[in-house]
Amino acid sequence: MRALCQEFSGKRLSELTVHHRDHNHDNNPQDGSNWELLCLFCHDNEHSRYTDQQYFSETTAGSSGPKVTHKAFADLAALLKSKE
Repeated sequence: MRALCQEFSGKRLSELTVHHRDHNHDNNPQDGSNWELLCLFCHDNEHSRYTDQQYFSETTAGSSGPKVTHKAFADLAALLKSKE
């Protein structure tokens, strides 16, 4: 399993939390394409970055900065399939 952050070793899976990639908690497709598992640290960090991005895009009108790009479990499905 790929590490999410420096402190996550993959041994404490119960400490993972579901994150909505588009930050819309009402968007829950059956295939799970809007979800990713993040450790608590990365989840908090992702929401902080999203909040910062929203704040700074409102205060700096006209500048288009990068959107949230964190994809901690981008290859999780492939990893899980390879272990089966």
